[in-house]
Amino acid sequence: CCEQYLSFLDRLGVSDSVEIQSRLAVPVRRPGEQPVWIRRDRLPAPAHLVRSILGYRPLSLGARIHAARTARAISKLDPTDRDLDLHSIGEWLAARGESEHTIEHFWELLIRSTLNLCARDASLSLATKVLQTGFLDRADGADIGWSNLPLAKLHAEPALRILQEAGAEIHLKTPVDAIEPAIGGRSVVWSKGHGFAADAVILAVPHEAAGALLPRIHGWGRFESSGLGRSSIVNLHVVFDRPVMDLPFVAGIDSELQWVFDRTKTSRLEHGQYLTVSLSDGDRYLGLGTNELRARFVPAFAELFPETRHARVENFVVTVERAATFRQAPGSRRYRLSPGRVADGVFLAGAWTDTGWPATMEGAVASGRQAASEAMRSLADDSRLEETEAA
Repeated sequence: CCEQYLSFLDRLGVSDSVEIQSRLAVPVRRPGEQPVWIRRDRLPAPAHLVRSILGYRPLSLGARIHAARTARAISKLDPTDRDLDLHSIGEWLAARGESEHTIEHFWELLIRSTLNLCARDASLSLATKVLQTGFLDRADGADIGWSNLPLAKLHAEPALRILQEAGAEIHLKTPVDAIEPAIGGRSVVWSKGHGFAADAVILAVPHEAAGALLPRIHGWGRFESSGLGRSSIVNLHVVFDRPVMDLPFVAGIDSELQWVFDRTKTSRLEHGQYLTVSLSDGDRYLGLGTNELRARFVPAFAELFPETRHARVENFVVTVERAATFRQAPGSRRYRLSPGRVADGVFLAGAWTDTGWPATMEGAVASGRQAASEAMRSLADDSRLEETEAA
């Protein structure tokens, strides 16, 4: 369903470095059991997922039928309804009669990884967007894709090359101190006392930095960037001396392990297996050191993947993204500015802006395109005005 992002990869010439499933297939595993699969059938939406939901063994048959009815109710919600943003998806599911067990063992799989919050804390409107666009509106919307390259090589390096080929001048590690919007002239970006004059400025930075850099224009004062907050993601990089997982990725339930990905191929590891664990809504792990996390998660591997009991952990590394996303909680929408023009000569982009999407790469690309389009239209309008005045 991430059409603009896939188009962006095409533009960068890296689409062949991404794999996309021919049909959604997610193995869900809990300790002591074989995986149960969430798959889509060759049927139109939303019937494409009915058999998977009704065959989902972690829930009782009654709970499966109820979950299918709840999914249908979600399909009728309007994600643009601002009232939905005042409630959490967890609150709404509970009001619909979904049990804590069903929320934890089914709905959390879909919500935590996409909104970086658990269901009780995540915005109902953003959850509705994810569930409708990804799972209910079209049959292939949730087919999963993944990169065979580190994201720096997938995004940053190709983009840098294309910009340089277009004649762009790149200034890395250049802090921006302030932005002055155009007032009868060009905008100015200030860095270490030096002003860079610009016909247009596109500000594509995290929301907290945007709040500090945006000029004090009319209306901005009522938007406090700190109101969006932040949510962290903790990643565990674990190398075993032998293969312990025979699938490209697994979602865990009744386990500390949320999503586990096999990165052996992309890391060029010649021996053993390199697994990455992505822990969304990771704030509860931020105070733990590497040794504490290792002591906590290596036994979790042994519970979910029995083969690890005979394997040796050769490396265990923790990476933390403290501000991986804005906090996509109820009430967050009022703090999200629309992408595009925010002042004369100044345009805003970023996954945190009000794109209709949660904090995703799709939203980031959509916001960038809108900001660039509005900047180009503004420059064209200015050019026509100058031609008219000259005539």
